[in-house]
Amino acid sequence: MTSQPAAPGLPVASGRHEILTIPNILSFVRLLGVPLFLWLLLGPHADGWALAVLMLSGITDWADGVLARKLNQMSRLGALLDPIADRLYILAALVGLVLRSVIPWWLAALVIGRDLVLLTTVPVLRRRGLLALPVHYLGKAATFNLLYAFPLLLLGIRDDTLGDVTKPIGWAFTIWGTGLYLWAGGLYLWQVHRIVSAGPVVQP
Repeated sequence: MTSQPAAPGLPVASGRHEILTIPNILSFVRLLGVPLFLWLLLGPHADGWALAVLMLSGITDWADGVLARKLNQMSRLGALLDPIADRLYILAALVGLVLRSVIPWWLAALVIGRDLVLLTTVPVLRRRGLLALPVHYLGKAATFNLLYAFPLLLLGIRDDTLGDVTKPIGWAFTIWGTGLYLWAGGLYLWQVHRIVSAGPVVQP
């Protein structure tokens, strides 16, 4: 006997399974840019090219969402690739900035630790027939702040007027983004708690 979903509006693990769609190809390109970005940051310290990779990632992130809706090519894979790419860019930027001594290690540990804690909820959701929980606007705002903070912090390394201007702005985005990121993580855990407390496992 199957039960009703634990909470209304949560996405059940179903949907289209196309892989080689234009939006998904753009998402794969974003993913390929992650190791390139990190190498540019830590190898030749080519900060300008690293910023260009981040900008290209932002453009493709916007484009794949628009094209998925216009071409009716939304898929389960695409819904998974977007947040994965965002988190990998955040992780790569955090590692690079810590190793470049731009941010303290404990700040990176807060953000990465939050994602590791949320990762433990994936098997719980899958056992209840859920692929993921809806992305909260706080989570989107947090990701937006962090992905804008890192380029500004990189520019803040410069020993000139541009560096003096961008450094405090970059830290403002970093503080707001980290706070919102942790807050959104807490809301996500509360949602998972409600689902677990609601009762039986949903058969997918």
